[in-house]
Amino acid sequence: MQADEECDVLVVGGGPAGSTMATLLARDGRRVVLLEKDHHPRFHIGESLLPGNVALFDKLGVREQVEKIGMPKYGIEFVRPDLDYCSYVDFAEGWDPSKASAWQVRRSELDELLFRNAASMGAQALEGVKVSGVDFDADGATVQARLADGSRRTWRTRFVVDASGRDTLLANKFKCKNKNPDHNSTALFGHFRDARRLEGQREGNISICWFEHGWFWFIPLADGTTSVGAVCWAYYLKARDKPLKEYFFDTIAMCPELHDRLKDATLVDDRVHATGNFSYSSTHATGERYLMVGDAFTFVDPMFSSGVFLAMQGAFDGAELVKTALDRPKAVQAARAELEKRLRVGPRDYSWFIYRATNPTIRDMFMHPKNVFKVKQGMMSLLGADIHHGAAYRRSLFMFKVLYYVISVVNFRRTYAGWKRHRFNIRDMGALRGENIMNAD
Repeated sequence: MQADEECDVLVVGGGPAGSTMATLLARDGRRVVLLEKDHHPRFHIGESLLPGNVALFDKLGVREQVEKIGMPKYGIEFVRPDLDYCSYVDFAEGWDPSKASAWQVRRSELDELLFRNAASMGAQALEGVKVSGVDFDADGATVQARLADGSRRTWRTRFVVDASGRDTLLANKFKCKNKNPDHNSTALFGHFRDARRLEGQREGNISICWFEHGWFWFIPLADGTTSVGAVCWAYYLKARDKPLKEYFFDTIAMCPELHDRLKDATLVDDRVHATGNFSYSSTHATGERYLMVGDAFTFVDPMFSSGVFLAMQGAFDGAELVKTALDRPKAVQAARAELEKRLRVGPRDYSWFIYRATNPTIRDMFMHPKNVFKVKQGMMSLLGADIHHGAAYRRSLFMFKVLYYVISVVNFRRTYAGWKRHRFNIRDMGALRGENIMNAD
């Protein structure tokens, strides 16, 4: 097939991972094409950033722009419906006190900002272009796409970066995407005006509120609206017997503190969204002439707001692999092996906590955070995305797990009951995937 255009690197997906990758490679003098299937600004969930993102924004030269659209965020609030108090932790309590804050942002604004920045650095950034096929050969790849007007275009490229998010373009092509058997969930969410927020410096903090069937996020945004979502076990949404909006408000009522904060609030556009939130991972992230990064490689539950950080950090790490593949092909195998290990560090660390978050032991440790054996420093470094801090961080995280297992054994009956409930909650709900849960009626 005769290609319409040629480039060094073609990036599929104009979210944080793809735009970061395109920026770095274009700035390095590569001929980069960045394709986004939608048009910016487009709606996306995942509005909470981590302190680890700040240094990445600095390196991209966009920190001041992000700060203008962001709501300052200094820590996390944990809320349990069966307790009359809340727990507060600050990012500054981690191993690196300088990683003390981040922002809450509207993803439509952040994603467009990063996409336009890639274009300003020299990437050919195109919107409304949906990739329909990628064919690899010994010298590179041919990429076919359909444009918004229905026409088709073909690119010849030396390297393909899949940053297509949960479309998982290449993982589907190579049939290397595996559902995580330990976590099935769905999410209901909407935006509210006039929600009651925390006071002072904590106003912009994210709140994580547990309830019987999962957990809520409460994310204050700079424009005065607040994003509220319920991440539920799949069976809970499967049991819905009323319109989605009414079901969402019934769910909010299960968390008294959250219900009180929203009692005078108004739902923006009178609309509630729903989406599947099934965690997965691909068997590999790299190939001879391709790389999968961000959600195109792996997706974990968004409880600790790790998505944008893992996507952007993966792009920074992955850009070095792409340069090696283009300039020093003899060194690419070693570079691939190293990147495969590095891309798994974050998802592995976050997943250990996330998949135990409903266990009463973890809840108690979050509600009563103590720094014995420096475990709180380790936890806050993880929650602040300082996951490559070094040996001290690794030791404190290890000791957190040791304490968790010791407490779990001491409270064996409670632990066993929690484990049984978790196994019940994650039972196969394959039938749910066949439903159009995006339908709000």
